[in-house]
Amino acid sequence: MRHTLFGLLALPLLAACDKPAEAPPPPRPALVMKVTANNPDTAMTLVGMVVPRYQSAQAFRIAGKIIERRVDIGAKVSKGQVIARLDATDSQLDRAAASAEVASAEASQALAVVEMMRQRQLYDKKFISASALDIRVAELKASSARLAKVKAQASISGNQIQYTTLSADRDGVVSFIQAEPGQVVEAGNIIVKIDDTRAVDVLVTVPESRMAEVTLQAPVYIKMWADQQKLYRGVVREIGPEADTATRTFNVRITLENADAAVKFGMTAGVKFIDPNKAKQNGVIVPSRAVTANNGNSQVWIISDDNHAHARTVETDAFREDGVIIRKGLSEGETIAIAGVHSLTENQLIRPIVGVQP
Repeated sequence: MRHTLFGLLALPLLAACDKPAEAPPPPRPALVMKVTANNPDTAMTLVGMVVPRYQSAQAFRIAGKIIERRVDIGAKVSKGQVIARLDATDSQLDRAAASAEVASAEASQALAVVEMMRQRQLYDKKFISASALDIRVAELKASSARLAKVKAQASISGNQIQYTTLSADRDGVVSFIQAEPGQVVEAGNIIVKIDDTRAVDVLVTVPESRMAEVTLQAPVYIKMWADQQKLYRGVVREIGPEADTATRTFNVRITLENADAAVKFGMTAGVKFIDPNKAKQNGVIVPSRAVTANNGNSQVWIISDDNHAHARTVETDAFREDGVIIRKGLSEGETIAIAGVHSLTENQLIRPIVGVQP
């Protein structure tokens, strides 16, 4: 009876010993990157756009109705080539009226000359007073002034005829045109834009925190996104004097020295600034989100070869738009976590997911 009772009491203990152990938690997914050697202080790469150095926006100097357009967008034009023409009927009538006014004024002035000479002869013979002679002299001056006025007006009317023709003021390519036959335009309305193809620039916007790295005449390297195998050379030509109020960036224009037919206006270009006078300094750049603060120190999470996370204190330098510079504590080839670093724990097993490097 005693043995039977002992056996009954032992059954729950044996059942407890047979319960399986809890499975370990699965590895936590984490976005990681491998640290690569770079020199953040001597090379800054920005994205820019190919633009013409010179662009002329042309318009008719008088109002009128367009009767002809001779070019389309993309057409190459030469200086003096006709772009469009206005109906010149009214201008021709104005010139005819002005010519008639000139003829009338010339006749009046000729008559005033004759009258003045006649009155002077009479004055010399004491037949008229000096005041009568002065009147004729004043009339001659008035007629001469009127003749000069109508001649000037006739010249203006003659210019109006020339203004009915819009001609290219430079060699280049038409990048914009808004002129159709029958369209009535006002004086000064932009009709055509001509890009000068002889001088090509790349326009980039530089953050205010990186302006110290940009100097006039500094050399740069340029690659077009359409063909990243070809390298172009350029120099910094112009630095904007003030930052954009919305983006706090400065416009910088770079002259493309060896532009070829493959370079088109509006293309996207990668611009790498080079400062040969600045000595290389050790350091790597990582995303800002990879660095956390711990008791006043900066730290990153190193991912070991067996996929365990380990915190490491590092020495940081400048925080920039493209990341933070790590001066000490991180070496090339090491793997670090770049997302979710605030929730990692020491020696935690993770499942690495390779992210995009800066």
